[in-house]
Amino acid sequence: MKPLVQISLDLTNIDEALETASMAMRAGVDWLEAGTPLILAEGLHGVRKLRESFPKTPIVADLKTMDGGYLEAEMMAKAGATHVVVMARAHKETIKCVVQAGKDFGIKVMGDNMISENMVDGAKLLEDLGCDFIIHHIGYDERRGIKASGREMPSPLDELSEIVKAVNVPVQAVGGLSLEQAVKCPQYGAPLVVLGAPLVIDADSFKTADGNLESSLKKICDAIHSQPVLTDKN
Repeated sequence: MKPLVQISLDLTNIDEALETASMAMRAGVDWLEAGTPLILAEGLHGVRKLRESFPKTPIVADLKTMDGGYLEAEMMAKAGATHVVVMARAHKETIKCVVQAGKDFGIKVMGDNMISENMVDGAKLLEDLGCDFIIHHIGYDERRGIKASGREMPSPLDELSEIVKAVNVPVQAVGGLSLEQAVKCPQYGAPLVVLGAPLVIDADSFKTADGNLESSLKKICDAIHSQPVLTDKN
């Protein structure tokens, strides 16, 4: 899998999300993500609007599904999502239901290992149950709590190489990465690079960040697309 760039639209307003998505597509982004805040604010309507505006672009619905897996995946697929997200901490039957819905409705399933007791084992479980992608994820609230306590901040890069070696499906790393770290993800064997805060989204207000985003984002996309992906699993 060649390096791809996914922009996380962690916004709470569909008009702002559409504007940001248009800018991102001009800059060279490959995938759009309807972030959890956007899904909470706009629901299926937001996903439908993204699909109407970008009919050929992969759209990830970051549902973070924990229960009712089949129905949630079905609804998002019918609204136009091409990928849905289920959590490793969900019951195994929920993960299986999302995977079955993915097969039934022709969409891909991304398994998120956030707050797994063992992140590598969480990733392996998700693959074993049929997920098409692994999201190696350190959560927003976890990061903020650790930062407030003065403890050393964990990074998704800490175990990324180990997770890439443990599974045979594509991996992405999410959660507190700096721009420089995100760009380097393909060098760890993780080809799907997610961009959000702080470059595009203000993580504290869930608004589009200020600055000349389009030109900056184009340079970032070019840098990511030009990299080879590490493929050594040994």
